Amino acid sequence: MSTKRKPPTLQQKKEEVNRKAIIWTGVTVVLLILIVIALIILTNG
Repeated sequence: MSTKRKPPTLQQKKEEVNRKAIIWTGVTVVLLILIVIALIILTNG
């Protein structure tokens, strides 16, 4: 068998990193939206 098998630990780490990246992007998007809303309220009020 000449097929190289990747160890499962690497795949698990990749999934962990992807999950963290998704969480961070979501947090940043929410924060940006909140900042924009706050600026609109402050400028209009």
